[in-house]
Amino acid sequence: MLRHTTYQRGLTLVEAMIALLVISVGLLGIASLQLTAMNQNASSLNHSQAVWYAYEMSDRIRANITSFNTYDGIDTNTGYSGDCTSSACTPAQMVTADAADWATMLGNLPGGRCTVALANAADGLIVTVMWDDDGTGATGTGCDPANTNDLTCYRVAVTQ
Repeated sequence: MLRHTTYQRGLTLVEAMIALLVISVGLLGIASLQLTAMNQNASSLNHSQAVWYAYEMSDRIRANITSFNTYDGIDTNTGYSGDCTSSACTPAQMVTADAADWATMLGNLPGGRCTVALANAADGLIVTVMWDDDGTGATGTGCDPANTNDLTCYRVAVTQ
């Protein structure tokens, strides 16, 4: 009795190519996950810095309570200069020096901008820190998350 034996050829090659395809898709998924994690980490850093800057300015306002209402209208897009570290300053000069220091600190935030404005109540100020969290070049100051032109904002209320 004759046996007719046939060998399958190329089956291992097909299995290897399928395994390579599955591994490639998995590695692309891991790379995408890594990129997303890095973006979220940068966003978290920006948010943490914004919180720190807002509380830094609110502490400065409370430290110079005699000039509380003078802080109204600060916008770091306006050029401020002043230094109260080497010599004594009046409370009004301290407001300008605080604004100058604050504007310098904002260099760490992308598109960083900060404002201080009167709250609805006459005895309060709103400290707002804005930054371009998405890196889109946004410049709007409306703080509306639905508007892609608006900056991301963090606000703190300071009372007298």
